Amino acid sequence: MKVRYFLLCVLMVAICVRGGTAMAVPGPTEQLRVTLDKIIEVLRNEDLSQEAILDQVEVLVRSKFDFNAMSQRTLGINWRNASPAQRARFVDLFSQLLEDTYRNRIRNYTYQDERVEYVGEEIRGSRGQVDTVVVANKEIPVSYRVRLKGDEWLVYDVIVEEVSLVSNYRSSYNEIIRQEGFDGLLKRLEDKIRELQAAQADADATVEGQEA
Repeated sequence: MKVRYFLLCVLMVAICVRGGTAMAVPGPTEQLRVTLDKIIEVLRNEDLSQEAILDQVEVLVRSKFDFNAMSQRTLGINWRNASPAQRARFVDLFSQLLEDTYRNRIRNYTYQDERVEYVGEEIRGSRGQVDTVVVANKEIPVSYRVRLKGDEWLVYDVIVEEVSLVSNYRSSYNEIIRQEGFDGLLKRLEDKIRELQAAQADADATVEGQEA
């Protein structure tokens, strides 16, 4: 399970390096390597409180992960059929859901000297993919699909052991929309977010009670 917690931290990390000019933009592997090193450094920093760790990871995720592109690909044709207000609401809720999910995982994470090996890179115009392997008690392949936006390579999908995060959500969300409509999906997301936040509040209260 600890390996899974590590993966969830890594999955939600995008690019943290800014290039100078368009021609001098570092490649996606170079940018991703710097960011993952920073994330691992934060996770291993025993001087930081858990909340400080969560806050630092959140800043990286919110500023560098392309939630808008990820949302469009997750919804597919349903994105085109949605109203502008529905699209905006979905992006807000979907990014919040992912954020709450990884925050809960990070709270239970203990660094176990996992490492990331970079095994391949493919670039086609403004799109690319970085292939890595997370090495712990076993090797787990993780690939990042990225797109160039300005001088940054931003992650819009992650594939873990050949399972795409975007495709996985698309399958379940399309079915919900088919049965309950787009507003039904939005309500499902709102309910799930409240559930995650309530569970974490209960866990925090339990910890505070034990420390009192």
